[in-house]
Order: sequence, then C-alpha cells, then structure tokens
Amino acid sequence: MKTKLLILFCVVDDFCKKFTPFWHKHMIENGLRKRIRGGKLSMSEVLTIYIFFHQSGFRTFKDYYFYMKLNHFDCFPNIVSYSRFTELIPSIFMPLSIFLHSLKGKETGIYFVDSMALEVAHVKREKQNKVFKNIAQKSKSTMGWFYGFKLHLVINDKGEIMAFKITTANINDRKPVLSLVQNLCGKLVGDKGYISKNLFKTLYEQGLKLITRVKKNMKNKLLSLEDKFLLRKRGIIESVNDQLKNISQIQHTRYRNPLTFFSNAIAALCSYSLKEKKPSIRISKRHLATNC
Repeated sequence: MKTKLLILFCVVDDFCKKFTPFWHKHMIENGLRKRIRGGKLSMSEVLTIYIFFHQSGFRTFKDYYFYMKLNHFDCFPNIVSYSRFTELIPSIFMPLSIFLHSLKGKETGIYFVDSMALEVAHVKREKQNKVFKNIAQKSKSTMGWFYGFKLHLVINDKGEIMAFKITTANINDRKPVLSLVQNLCGKLVGDKGYISKNLFKTLYEQGLKLITRVKKNMKNKLLSLEDKFLLRKRGIIESVNDQLKNISQIQHTRYRNPLTFFSNAIAALCSYSLKEKKPSIRISKRHLATNC
C-alpha cells in the first residue's frame, strides 16, 4: 500500500510543480487572491491523500483519514486534523480538474458514451436538502427516481476516459454529446437513449458515426458486422461505471458543500484514470477498420 502511495505522490507532485506556480500567478493577477499563504500540507500532499482515498477501498473518507494518520504519519508528518482537511477539499477542485485533463486517454477511433446517476440525497428528502437547493434536480433512471446529477462519460476501447461532463439530473443524455466528442472521429457507440436523426447527422459530418440499437417501434436497419461487434461490446462502459461507483466511491450522500461533491467526483475519475488495468476490448483488423 505504501508503494502505491509513493507512486501516486510522485505523479501528482510532478504535475503540481508545473501547475501550482501558474495557478497562483493567475489568481493574484486577476484579484482572486491578494497573497498565497503556504499551509502545513502542500498541494501535492492534499491531492495525494484525497485521490488515494478512492484507491484505498475504504467506504467512508473519515475512516480512511484516521487510518492514514495512524499508519502513514511518516509519509505526511504535517498532516492536519480531519475537520481541517475537509475544509481544504473545496479548494482543490480546480487543481483536480486540470490534473484529470492531463490524464486524458488516447484517440483510438472507437468510443463509447453513457451517463450515470449521481445521487446526492434520497429522493424523498429532496425538499429537506439545503446543500443542493436550486442546484440538483430530480429525474428518473432505469433504477427509478433519484435526486442529484448525471455524469456523462466518453471512453475509448482501452477503457480510458476521453471526456466527461456533470449536469443536473434532468438533462437529456443527448444534449452534452457534441461538447464531449469535439475533435474525435471514428465510431461512437451508445444505448437507445442516444437515438436522434439530428445528432447522427451532426456527428457524421464531424467524422464520427453514431451506432445504437433500434427501438421496438422503429424500422430495423442494416448494420455491418463491425458495428454489430461494437454493439455487443458496449458493456465495457457499464464496467467502467460500476468501478467508479463500487471501487472509486464516486457517489455518496453526505456532502456539506457543493464543491465537495464536484471535487469528490473528479478525484474518483482521477483515481480510475491512474489504474494500470482498465476494462478494455480486443479489436483486430478483421473486426473493424475506422476511417479516421
């Protein structure tokens, strides 16, 4: 475990050495901060501790944090109290976002798109929730009604994250697609929720072919063997969603600040992106030839 922690710190520290000076200069020049005070924990240490939670297997951040204080004090001799660290989490939203962008996957020509519900409170308690009042929305998924947001995700055939977007729960899955797949070409595989003639036409003009199954009330369309093969492999993005929920802890309902929610979601995506082994599919030339 300590070896994984050290490797993660080295990766994060290399990023922070390049990003932090630029970020601090930007905040001072734009009047966002008058001066930058150093804390007990460096930016690298804060990011490492928070991202490592999503790799640790702990179900709650509080249990994880006290475990780190007891067992890895030698790695973080200046570690702060739990309450102080939770106050720092909203401030790392921007560094986490830029770090995740640096972990973007390779363009392979084969992409999968899907959305996932991110619940922030039980739907029966939506009116009692003050943290996300006028921010989160109620919507219905295949699992029923929920209150919160949606994570829209695009991955390649190697299981690497290409783009993501977090929207309120009531946003149609088709709406964020164009912004998610900018500058991508090849084939994009989605479920029936992405069926749209206008979307298909727009993506095709961009050089991206949208592949979906047809609904029962639609005429069946002829698909090539390559497209049928990709539709059968669409489960890869379901596997990614499952890992984000059950391993990376991308969702819980104990938020006290909206920025903490976004920081937690992005840290979970960073944790997944840093994994060596991801869900992937094997594609040979006889299966597929993309014009990209």
